[in-house]
Amino acid sequence: MISANLEGRKALVLGGGKGLGFGVAEALATKGAEIILVGRGEATLDAARRAIEAAGHICSTFSADLSDNDSVSRLIRAVEDEHQRIDIVLLNGGGPPPFAASVFDASVWEKQFTSMVLSQMRIAISFLPGMRAQRWGRIIAVSSTSVREPIRGLTASNALRASLAGWAKTLAGEVAADGVTVNLLLPGRFATDRTKEFDAMDAADRGVDAAVIAAESQAEIPAKRYGTPAEFGAVAAFLASDAAYFTGVALPVDGGLSRGML
Repeated sequence: MISANLEGRKALVLGGGKGLGFGVAEALATKGAEIILVGRGEATLDAARRAIEAAGHICSTFSADLSDNDSVSRLIRAVEDEHQRIDIVLLNGGGPPPFAASVFDASVWEKQFTSMVLSQMRIAISFLPGMRAQRWGRIIAVSSTSVREPIRGLTASNALRASLAGWAKTLAGEVAADGVTVNLLLPGRFATDRTKEFDAMDAADRGVDAAVIAAESQAEIPAKRYGTPAEFGAVAAFLASDAAYFTGVALPVDGGLSRGML
């Protein structure tokens, strides 16, 4: 019988201090997993840890900057030293700044490629041998609907998330026989700080209130609202369950906003 119970499992959640990452951390904790939060802001991480512990769950934190190779190396060593294994890895990080595709700044691309692709691949692969040895593991990457439908102005996000998606799909085929699943979640518009930031930027450009932009944005979504981190977390928790025949999939979580059939 397929179980959604994650008792005894350890989940490493990147970007878990707030937003969608925290929504996933809460959902996995509710299913019984021990949570290991990773992020850049220690105060934010600490607040997230206290919230999870207040609900009666086990949680620890590690501070790391995914755009810094040395920081990522320290993170991997620290997690390996403190935990015998990692069963679930959520790959997640902050989105890049918007800019036009006709603009090129090598330093920006290099930093974002390190953060959004190389560091996330490196972290997942570091804990992959243990997953394969125990014949159970879950790698879940938080991507974007931009993988399917590029979003105007989000050049780096469109390109780099597609790169990680290609790697994840390839990896899924390599490790499926070992009981390890690799899936992508493609969030649309959620009630997070990043969405508020984009709404505020658009509002400033048009000289209107941010609430006007938010209302227009939500009207474009068939569900007629932004999603919540808790809803996103619930989908991630399903992917972390024993449903091992579900792998190599890029799953939109967007209230119906994506128009493509596949």
